Amino acid sequence: MGRRNLIVAMDVGTSQVRVVVAEPRQDGTVGVIGAGLSPSEGIRKGIIVDLDRTVESIATAVEEAERMVPYKIDSAYVCLPGLNIELINNRGVVAVVSEDREITEEDVARVLQATRVIALPSDREIVDIIPREFIVDGYDGIRDPVGMLGVRLEVDAMVITSPITTLRNLTRCVNRAGIDVNGLVLQSLANAEIALTGDEKELGVYLLDIGGGTTELAFFQHGKLQKLAVLPVGGDHITNDVAMALRVSSLSAETLKIDFGCATLSIADEEKVTAVKSVGSREKYQVSERDLAGYIEPRVLEIFQLTRQEMEKMSPDQWPPAGIVMPGGVAAMHGVADLARQFFDYGDQVRVAEQEYLGVNDVYGTAIGAVYYAQKYQQEGPAPVREKPRGRIGFFQRIKDWFSEIWD
Repeated sequence: MGRRNLIVAMDVGTSQVRVVVAEPRQDGTVGVIGAGLSPSEGIRKGIIVDLDRTVESIATAVEEAERMVPYKIDSAYVCLPGLNIELINNRGVVAVVSEDREITEEDVARVLQATRVIALPSDREIVDIIPREFIVDGYDGIRDPVGMLGVRLEVDAMVITSPITTLRNLTRCVNRAGIDVNGLVLQSLANAEIALTGDEKELGVYLLDIGGGTTELAFFQHGKLQKLAVLPVGGDHITNDVAMALRVSSLSAETLKIDFGCATLSIADEEKVTAVKSVGSREKYQVSERDLAGYIEPRVLEIFQLTRQEMEKMSPDQWPPAGIVMPGGVAAMHGVADLARQFFDYGDQVRVAEQEYLGVNDVYGTAIGAVYYAQKYQQEGPAPVREKPRGRIGFFQRIKDWFSEIWD
């Protein structure tokens, strides 16, 4: 079987590593043909704290995805968490060089490159450039200037920067797992591709993503990302609260949260019970959904309170008309949406974005969003995937390949 152009995306999260293999379609959508999932080891609150364990988690997820497709994955687009990300507004200006003064894609590339001329601290690096609007000879509000006539081309763009340490550690782990990085996709932009509609991004909307170790709040308006904030609290804190209160293991607390958790005490069912066993005890006892809600609701309210403070900074005069959209995951827990509607007093303008992709549930939502983002915006094109050789590539072969790359 020959080579095919597929798009591979990887989401290295605090709780899990997710890999998605997708095939572009003629209508602009993608078909998911492979997916891999593994527990994320070595990452705390979005920061890599153990390189070797992170590499192992990535390799495990990649190998699981490879079992579903007859190809060996050797490159991928990688999601970049918003922790310590900084958004800088900058403008670029170039002259149109063609004799007939028609603006070409090369002119657009040059004006975007001009926005990279910016003073940055030595410990930060540019991740991506997102154009907000183009200006041709003083006429602003232009989304795509290619084909227009003009002498002077300007762009109002947002420069995404990240600490070099964060980027290098992430790409180093992916490379050591045998995968080349085709490009980095900001996690909020990936989530927006599948969670938000075009109208919502145009009118103004908050994208609230409660992850495992962190909570990301992104503000979209006029079709673009405007502001971003990351809070150091997430679903793992809910799990820890349940584990401490019930004196159970973290694994048991996570299972209880997913299967029986409810975030709103007023709608929790007292009759719905499950048996749990405390650490060091041989006997089980009954815990109701209402009991769990008593431990979960305060932590979720804390997350909402911190989120509201950031919302007031992002849009102090008027909250966006499209309200709040929460991707799946923690937000899919029973009662989270109801509690959010009560707390933010937003009514029906608070919704949970839950979508299915050919049997792939919303656990892979961010990775699938990165696939769509890469298909639409990345210049490199889909990631080439080689035919998978017979047999399984083991740990020692990966070490051998790693040393070969160093000496080459």
